[in-house]
Amino acid sequence: MWKVLGTWVDRYFGEEEAVLLALMLVIALIVMVTFGQILAPFVAAIIFAFLLQGGVNRLVRWRVPRLVAVVLVFLLFVGVFLTILIVVLPLIGRQAANLASEIPDMIRHWQSVLLLLPEEYPHLISESQLKELLGQASKEVASMAERLVSFSFSTFPSLVIMMVYLVLVPLLVFFMLKDKDELLDLLASMLPQERPVMWRIWHEMNLQMANYVRGKAIEILVVGLVSYVFFLFMGLQYAALLGLLVGLSVVIPYIGAMIVTFPIAAVGYFQWGFGSELLWLMVGYGIIQALDGNVLVPLLFSEAVNLHPIAIILAVLVFGGLWGFWGVFFAIPLATLVKALYNAWPRTDLPNPLSE
Repeated sequence: MWKVLGTWVDRYFGEEEAVLLALMLVIALIVMVTFGQILAPFVAAIIFAFLLQGGVNRLVRWRVPRLVAVVLVFLLFVGVFLTILIVVLPLIGRQAANLASEIPDMIRHWQSVLLLLPEEYPHLISESQLKELLGQASKEVASMAERLVSFSFSTFPSLVIMMVYLVLVPLLVFFMLKDKDELLDLLASMLPQERPVMWRIWHEMNLQMANYVRGKAIEILVVGLVSYVFFLFMGLQYAALLGLLVGLSVVIPYIGAMIVTFPIAAVGYFQWGFGSELLWLMVGYGIIQALDGNVLVPLLFSEAVNLHPIAIILAVLVFGGLWGFWGVFFAIPLATLVKALYNAWPRTDLPNPLSE
């Protein structure tokens, strides 16, 4: 056993760069798990800088001075940020509060509908069985609501933390955009001079991560905005809230669109009942999802992610469980990073005894 283990260690950690790379990964993981909340503004600033760097590069290609390009892109970022904070978030908050106040009426309506089942299908379920199931479901819903309220109050950031984010994150974004080359040179100076594997992984992941983050942000914005306009056109209640949910659903491949279908169908049913309006709502929502998957995604993501659907779902589960929303958002590029590490990891070729 020890001989087999020693052979495996010699093969995968027989080079200095492999040991250093493994040590860096362990340290990064420990820092993220231990100081994740403390470093949250820094991580958010890195994400926003990734999103904005493409705009800076495009202005520079148009012969705009780099500092002027950084200032213009940063002012646009601040304007969009303030618009979301002042206009969009209060609207979504009001609609979420109104929807939460109507949930008890929706539950009572469903209970009255379900109570008719024993009369129409007595051979399938009895009245006592249905009441028992409804009682258990009511307890589960009540406990879930209680946990949700307690979670929201315990995790809602204080006013001081919000002010720190509002000031610190834009400052970090500005300096990351302005001094990008200096920061990268400083990071490179801490690494060994000979690092072919690290360079290969860095160039692959820098391109793929940047394309993915910017493409996914554009996809969220386009899908959410189109869904919001469509819901307004249909006269659907809570259009802004449901449009936001549809936009965020694209973060979770294969699963997000299916999950968001239920609240859209539920709101449409309680507003119109079974009829042509509900049918057109679901048809339009299906067209939006089809256009997103077959038109928008191929246009935004020119670099195909060569990952099996099982690997993508597993990455969403693992990284989402570790880091919540951001883990889900970066599940695909993180899975691609794992694959790139595996493919580029330095291996020491050991002699094959059979060939001798």
